[in-house]
Parts: sequence; structure tokens; C-alpha cells
Amino acid sequence: MTLSKRTASSTHLRRLAAVAVAGAAGTAGLTAASGITTAASAACSDVDVVFARGSGELPGLGIVGTPLVSAIRADLPGRSVSAYAVNYAADLAQTSAGPGATDMSNHVRSVAAACPNTAFVLGGYSQGASVTDIAIGIPTLLGIGGTIPTSLAPRVKAVVVYGNPLRLYGQTINTASPLYGPKAKEFCNLGDPVCANGFDVTAHLTYPINGTVPQGARFAADRVKAGTSLTR
Repeated sequence: MTLSKRTASSTHLRRLAAVAVAGAAGTAGLTAASGITTAASAACSDVDVVFARGSGELPGLGIVGTPLVSAIRADLPGRSVSAYAVNYAADLAQTSAGPGATDMSNHVRSVAAACPNTAFVLGGYSQGASVTDIAIGIPTLLGIGGTIPTSLAPRVKAVVVYGNPLRLYGQTINTASPLYGPKAKEFCNLGDPVCANGFDVTAHLTYPINGTVPQGARFAADRVKAGTSLTR
């Protein structure tokens, strides 16, 4: 992918950091209160949701990932759904997406090897969306890291991201990845500084309450139910 706006990258990174600080201050209480098991189950599950939280959030699935996993479970009755919170710093300096991608990729490799029938749903919020981008092989300005082997791509049934910084450079997962684009769903609120080049910090913080989490969950559940079908 060609990133034509490299000259503006420092401005965008400063803006991401500023939004991350606001997000950490405004949502820390909610994150801490979101109690959910985030380690992959010792027993193989039907579906493993692998999610990377946003900058400044406490370790775990975060304010978007927690309700997303709950909604996916509700939309897949009769199937076992495990969840893994990507283990990365989610630092405010926006430098940890690469290591996060490596952790996401390593987790998928490990579970795929141990559980041949487990399908995956990948996702991330804010810097966590960049983690997901890198893990599925899309270059970004937020670092480099390990990628999921293309041989495992058929087992990744859906990719759901929120506030993806990739959009600041005129790209989406759909346009940047022929392999994963057809099974990706991205949410970017109007005015969101992190994905829409806007100036409304609130727009970046309202994904958990604006209806896009249930939409993302339904998208993922439908792709899981459809198996290998990638019809949008």
C-alpha cells in the first residue's frame, strides 16, 4: 500500500495521542468495570474472538471489545465462543501496534495449531485497529509486526474494526487487502479525529453506545454461520 500522506504523519500521530489521552480519562472507569474472561479457553471453542483495545485502556478487551464479544456470543447460540484480549501496551505514544500485531498473530497461530476446527473473528479499536491491520498484512505508519500466515486466512471468518487510523491515508481494509477486505467491516464515526480526520473527540468515544457494536457482532456472526461464503 502506498501511503501518500507521509508528510502529515506527525500531525496525525499527535492527534491520535491527544484523542487517546481523552479516551483514557473518559473511559477508564468503564474499562475497569468490564469483567470478562479474555484468555482463550483451554478447551477448543467453535469461535475465538481476538480483539485489541484502544490506546490508554486498561488491559483486557476494552470498552468496545467487551460488548462486541458479548454480542457475538448472543448471536451465535449453540456455538462456543472464546475471547482473547491482545497483550500489548496500547501506549499513548502510538508505538505499540507492531508488537500488538505480533501477539495477535502468535495467538492465532497457536490456537489454529491446537484447535483445527476453531474459526476466528479479529477486531480492534483505535490503535487496536492498527494492530489488526498489521496482523493481516496491511502496512501502516504505526509500526511493523508479525502477520498471520495466509494459509490461515480461510479460518478468519470476519474482521471488525472501529476508528481505524488507516482511513487517514485514504485506505480501508477493503481496499488495501484483497484477502481480508471482503470479510471486513469498519466503523468510522463522522468527525472522528482518528479515522475521519475530524475534530470531534466525542465521536471517537461513542462506538460502544451508538449501535455499531451490535452491527459489528451481527456481521461477524453472519460470516461465521456462512462458513466460507464472503457475500457482503
